[in-house]
Amino acid sequence: MDSKDDVELQTRSANSMLTTSLTRKPRNSHSNDDEALIRLGKRPLLNRSFGFMSILGLSCSALCSWEGILVTSVPSLLTGGPAAVIWSFVVGWIGITSVYTVMAELASIAPTAGGQYYWVAMMAPESCANFFTYLTAWLTTLAWQAIAITTTYLITTTLQGVVALARPSYIPLPWHTLLIMWAAIALAVLVNSTTGRFLARLEGLILILHLVGFFGILVPLVYFSPHNAPSVVFTTFFDNGGWGSQGLTFFVGLPSIASTLIGADCAVHMSEEIQSASTVVPQAMLYTIFINGSLAFAMTIALMFCLTDIDAAIAAAETMFYPFLEVFQSGVGSTAGAVVMASVVLILAAASSVGVYASASRMIWSFARDNGLPFSRHLAKLTKRSSLPIYAVFATMGIASLISLIVLGSSVALSALLSLIVAALYSSYLLVCGLFLWRRCTGAFQNAEDASDPPEGLVWGPWKLPEPFGILNNIFACLYSAVLLFWSFWPQTVAPTPETFNWSILIFGAVVLFSVVWYILRARHSFKGPIKEI
Repeated sequence: MDSKDDVELQTRSANSMLTTSLTRKPRNSHSNDDEALIRLGKRPLLNRSFGFMSILGLSCSALCSWEGILVTSVPSLLTGGPAAVIWSFVVGWIGITSVYTVMAELASIAPTAGGQYYWVAMMAPESCANFFTYLTAWLTTLAWQAIAITTTYLITTTLQGVVALARPSYIPLPWHTLLIMWAAIALAVLVNSTTGRFLARLEGLILILHLVGFFGILVPLVYFSPHNAPSVVFTTFFDNGGWGSQGLTFFVGLPSIASTLIGADCAVHMSEEIQSASTVVPQAMLYTIFINGSLAFAMTIALMFCLTDIDAAIAAAETMFYPFLEVFQSGVGSTAGAVVMASVVLILAAASSVGVYASASRMIWSFARDNGLPFSRHLAKLTKRSSLPIYAVFATMGIASLISLIVLGSSVALSALLSLIVAALYSSYLLVCGLFLWRRCTGAFQNAEDASDPPEGLVWGPWKLPEPFGILNNIFACLYSAVLLFWSFWPQTVAPTPETFNWSILIFGAVVLFSVVWYILRARHSFKGPIKEI
């Protein structure tokens, strides 16, 4: 590429300068997107390679919903029974739809890769905006890193479970787990190191595989398996956690089921690479929740009907990691058939890691662009040829590779770290939904047709809920986020062991404490919120 086609972007904050290479783009059909981004104070650096179908494919595969429910349903099933799994999913699906509807409105207003932390900076009172922005950015960034590692760990243990299913003599060792995790990380990073155009086309294909694979699993499972009675599936509750109340048991198991639909905001963090982002991102988020919610709900019902021997499935988890492998084997009556079905889940889980690592790296890049991370100057750089945040991609790879070393010592320690996901993301959701409710109730937002040119203050985007439904939904989203955040810290049983203890309160508290201390000591001098590049 000729040097005349390359320019340098210099963004200044109080104490630092970030230099990022920028490919000069011709005026084209994406100019409206770029102009909207410029109004938000950000230069359009990334190529807009994603359309509606490709970003829908990325977000649907990143959620990995019907595949994920095969794993996330286990804690609630063991403590609350089949009915607890079914109704927890219904509550979680309604709740997360409400939350993502609020986020869809905000994504239409300000479609930036920073997502939650940019919105907090936009809406928070000036006196505390920088602190809340910094805290939200740290929580969201670390949560997406944890999602990336969790996805890799699930891919690895699923593969080991499939091997154990096919060859019962196989004994998975920690170093096996580590090497497979590194291979899965390398695969995701390799795909993310290609051009954005290739990634967009790949995600469209993954969406088709995501849908076809669902029916490839559901049909033989339901057709060949013996079935429980409907009363067992929809009305049977347990209290194996010893809480003395089915209501408590239900709420304790709710976060693990609700985590199945976490991550639709990946579309937000890719928004600077999406065409017509202010309308496509909201649509992609809500279509993702509808499609993935429907698939996961159908798989949940099928799994509960086909899980006729709970004790055998739980026992199989000791050797094959996950009970659903035993359900597949006993259901179709063939080890080979079960291996093929499990391999479909494995391939789709591996495909989901591509979108997860893409979103995690964009979150790092966005935070570094605003001088919020160590080595921000390097992490914010883009490749000249394809405008990819390659250093952020490699940083995600490095973080995942280092943290995966924990499996050599204890899988409990790794699980403790990964428990950060629900608490970190829902705390950011709660803060964003709360500020949005405050701002919309006080009339801070203007309609686009009433705003000045250029607009001043907060202006509604092209996608929003009509009132009073917007406010009512916003209130419900706040309540649901608060409830789920509260119960995400509870253990599954009254007397937990180190293996069953919920470590999220410790990990979340440590992250928040570190963020506060670091902000007081250093970050408040260098981090001034999202930098106005223009």
